[in-house]
Amino acid sequence: MTQPGARRPASPALPTSQSLPDELDVLVLGSGVAGLSATVRLASPPEMGTSLSDGLRVGVLTKAELWRSATRWAQGGVAAVLGGDEDSTDLHLADTLAAGAGLCDTDAVRVMVDEGPFRVHELIAMGAEFDRQPGGAFELAREGGHSTARVVHAGGAATGAEVERALVDATRRTAAAVLEEWFALDLLVEGGRCCGVRALDAEGRVVDVRARHTVLATGGAGQLFAVTTNPAEATADGLAMALRAGVPVADVEFMQFHPTALHHPAMPRPLLSEALRGHGALIRDANGERFVDELAPRDVVSRAMAAKISSQGVEHLWLDATGLDSFGSRFPTIKASLEAIGLDPHVDWLPIAPAAHHLSGGVVTDLSGATALPGLWAAGEVACTGVHGANRLASNSLLEGMVFGARLAEAIRRGDDGPSPTGAMRAVLHGGSGGRDPDGDFGAGVSVQAGRTGQAGGTGGGVTAIDVEKTVGRLQRAMFEGAGVVRDAGSLQAAATVIESVATAVGTATPSDRAHGEVANLITAAEALLTSATLRTETRGAHARADFPQAADRWRRRIVHVDGRVTVSSEAVDPP
Repeated sequence: MTQPGARRPASPALPTSQSLPDELDVLVLGSGVAGLSATVRLASPPEMGTSLSDGLRVGVLTKAELWRSATRWAQGGVAAVLGGDEDSTDLHLADTLAAGAGLCDTDAVRVMVDEGPFRVHELIAMGAEFDRQPGGAFELAREGGHSTARVVHAGGAATGAEVERALVDATRRTAAAVLEEWFALDLLVEGGRCCGVRALDAEGRVVDVRARHTVLATGGAGQLFAVTTNPAEATADGLAMALRAGVPVADVEFMQFHPTALHHPAMPRPLLSEALRGHGALIRDANGERFVDELAPRDVVSRAMAAKISSQGVEHLWLDATGLDSFGSRFPTIKASLEAIGLDPHVDWLPIAPAAHHLSGGVVTDLSGATALPGLWAAGEVACTGVHGANRLASNSLLEGMVFGARLAEAIRRGDDGPSPTGAMRAVLHGGSGGRDPDGDFGAGVSVQAGRTGQAGGTGGGVTAIDVEKTVGRLQRAMFEGAGVVRDAGSLQAAATVIESVATAVGTATPSDRAHGEVANLITAAEALLTSATLRTETRGAHARADFPQAADRWRRRIVHVDGRVTVSSEAVDPP
């Protein structure tokens, strides 16, 4: 299976470290939809059609090539109300809130669904091409959790690749300095303010990149798990840097598992787009029977599949797409990938099993993308805006990146500095319960402490010599087995024991190379996820506890990690 996407952006090399000023105005970490949506607005000259003035010195730091980001792997599309009588932003809001299982911030969702259509049309103006019907109208798909068809897509199931292509091309047309194959080690914090990052340049030298504003747009944490749809770059880097710097992080227990990942040795696991089910593909058990509503939210489908896999003692189930008309023209990328491994979707049922897909939580921000640390902003999967709650609605991720990447760019342009008590940030600015659950008990306990592995901006001489591949594999297996689709106190503790052992073997000094840096970041993120998952004694959205199978209203609160402590927000999230 190959990386998705049709045409790779081609353009001449842009400035690197040699042409960087002593201090940038804005440093963007990451080159996915959120990071580049911010970049093109911060660095765009007036001739690109924006009303914003130019002159900001902007840099983009990415650990691969500019075009290689998790965005490129997104298949399904962008959920947005782009016209038609059958849909409305109110319906989109209601579907998002329902999927989020009581933990969405309604104001954040309203911002996303209201501003989303405009951002999609902005992207089209940049050159993005979405699939259209013969008459010119958008060809819309319906996906799980959506009450109607509202998902716009490109190339059938290559939407992320087209979004990334358009944004990379737009970025190349700006004066932004692009630092490709650089790796951010930690945030630089001075006088209570973020002032850039300590990084490894493309030659492996340690460099301080200073900036008045730093944007975390580093993506997710799928590489925490042995089975994932995320590319190799998704190693929780921004999340871990924020944790080590004491920046509030929330909702990290809610790792969404995509139900229809192809059961195949390839890693990351190839996705069989939710749009297939929207067009009528059926999920069948080992006996060929249907057992779940294919268009239910992803957490519901994944839990039902996990239960069926366990009860039938099998490794995978089946997606039956044999009844779909025009499979090849609707989903050319998926068809080509299937044919490459000898599967014919017109004839063969396709083996599927859940795989780690999207982290609903992250670095806490307000509705403008500001974090609690002045000078630090976040958008995209690394951020916790309050939009996703306990479970992301299908195809809201690209939309979130477009909307909040643009919003933080506009806030920086306005001169905003520091957070407001809006969105998920209300859980931070309104205080917490000091690490105790709503009934005063800390829960079942866990043997790791959040933020234990190192300090921001350290200059240690490297980590213990380890076999990186074996160490990461051990961590990933422990997380998939102990903190996967369904968890309980015993499985979480077993995973925590392994993570503690891995952390001890790796050591705590600041890594001096990317491979060890990624290991350290995975450990930091795993500790936080396990702590939160142990504390949350209920089942809600993407967090399923076999020993606490029901949702508890007292847990309509965010679990927040800050300064090495774990707190629970003192107020319920949008109480009814």
